Amino acid sequence: MPASPSGPGGVCAVLLAAGEGQRLRPLTELLPKALCPVGNVPLLDRAMARVAGAGLAGPESVAVNASYLADQVAAHVGDRAHVSLEPGGPLGTAGALGQLRDWIAGRGVLVGNSDAYLAGLAEPPGPDIAGLLDGWDGETVRLLGRPAEPGSRGEFGVWRFAGFSLLPWRYVRDLPARKAELVREVWRPAEAAGELRVIGFRGTYLDTGTPATYLAANLHAAGGGVLVADGATVAGTLDKAVIGAGARVLGTVTRSVVWPGGYVGPDEHLIDAIRAGDGMTVSGAPR
Repeated sequence: MPASPSGPGGVCAVLLAAGEGQRLRPLTELLPKALCPVGNVPLLDRAMARVAGAGLAGPESVAVNASYLADQVAAHVGDRAHVSLEPGGPLGTAGALGQLRDWIAGRGVLVGNSDAYLAGLAEPPGPDIAGLLDGWDGETVRLLGRPAEPGSRGEFGVWRFAGFSLLPWRYVRDLPARKAELVREVWRPAEAAGELRVIGFRGTYLDTGTPATYLAANLHAAGGGVLVADGATVAGTLDKAVIGAGARVLGTVTRSVVWPGGYVGPDEHLIDAIRAGDGMTVSGAPR
């Protein structure tokens, strides 16, 4: 029987936004990774739009966990979702669900990494994760997977995890409210029991965990061209760039991102980089 997105025995969504984003520092010293903009939209908002496209929205149906710079995450979410605070430090992907046990209350859980950048093969947002929900029996564990690169092996045979999973209540109800990870607590046990299914996704997936992948996600969101937010001032030259609201670009920006409120001086040429403010520049060049 297909899962219903609401009601007893239905499905809820948990978006994971508690991590410190250490590989994105120093950018994540300013913003939690979940709020870093991709294509001028915070990653968390992209994730919320994605689950809304699958019929899940509001604090009864969607929860967001927060730990690192939790006040920023909570203020940004507002009343759009239930916020689960982890003041002692991130509880991990499984611990976050353990702490939310009473809120989940018997439902299946669509779990998403808020830093996952997904671009599906169709619009509106949602057709990618809709594959996880389509025809789900409420018993098996499902993962969204991208094909591994030719000649390499993914985490699950020929598949690499693509940011979202769907878990039945029976795998969630006993998860501990302490630091623990889904790969050990749920995914591998389900795989060993023959109860894990990978749903193939052939769109674009990037985890945005490094400056290089974060920059790549932004440039993809710009469609290989230029994306300029309302309120930005551009008097220079742009080539494959994303410019945030309130930014001022007087120089040249090539394959780069300028955060909201950022500044590029008239004698500067920003290449393969992320600019925050008027003095922080992080290289996004592939290594």
